[in-house]
Amino acid sequence: MSRESRGTLHLEDARVIKQTAYDGEQFVLRLAAAACATHAQPGAFVHLTCDPSIPMRRPLSIMRADPAQGWIEVLYKVLGPGLHALAARKPGDTVSLIGPIGKPFVVHPERPRPVLIGGGVGIPPMVFLADRLRSEAAGRYKPLVLMGSEIPFPFRTRPSAILIAGIPVGTIACMPLLEEWGIASRLASRAGFPGCYEGFVTELADDWLSSLGPSELAEVELFACGPTPMLAACAAVARRHNVPCQASLEEFMACAVGGCAGCTVLVRTPEGDAMKRVCVDGPVFDALTVF
Repeated sequence: MSRESRGTLHLEDARVIKQTAYDGEQFVLRLAAAACATHAQPGAFVHLTCDPSIPMRRPLSIMRADPAQGWIEVLYKVLGPGLHALAARKPGDTVSLIGPIGKPFVVHPERPRPVLIGGGVGIPPMVFLADRLRSEAAGRYKPLVLMGSEIPFPFRTRPSAILIAGIPVGTIACMPLLEEWGIASRLASRAGFPGCYEGFVTELADDWLSSLGPSELAEVELFACGPTPMLAACAAVARRHNVPCQASLEEFMACAVGGCAGCTVLVRTPEGDAMKRVCVDGPVFDALTVF
């Protein structure tokens, strides 16, 4: 059942379709949530009840959405009792869901070379955005997805068959799903994983952008999600290369629908500095106005 509120916000009893475990206590959860899947946009998130015994919901970014089949996927890493309880949910279980919530990423035709940068559990929105770019843009965009993690990635990496000019030699590991979609991707880590760039994903992005000329940089826009220090580094890279950057922020949330104002961040606006709620004023912001 679904109850519509605020136009596109839905409360659903979502059914667990499957739950896949990966190294590092990471899980991909697929939920039957038809209303949310219909309205979901890259960058939006859902607020889930992890277990009936735990009253506080948890915000999780949407990684994929299939409106035709009525399901969404989220990726999460077990931290604390809430997500530990969510990891125990089995196919057929019901999870209360509010979503999709928040303002999504906005792509611009005049910037046809989007660079999608995801760190850790900031990877999901980048997968969703890549999927939307390939399915709706009819070849208009040429995205490059860069992912970083200091624990094993939540997928089995493999060498890429897609060549990327300007990528450091030896950086060949990719996300297989993106490879199947024909989207170029590269991975970064300081953990010594085979084929990965040795360093932060923002350093990989900086290296690649440094290989581009002025006309190529004029076609680039950065999209990022991950820990706050990573997003600050993305903003610094964007400034260095004079390219725009959109960032999906990660903040602790209580209500996730704008009522408690517990997830506010300071944002520079044309009218001056203002406190904005990440849940409904974001989570996507112009990174240069936050960092």
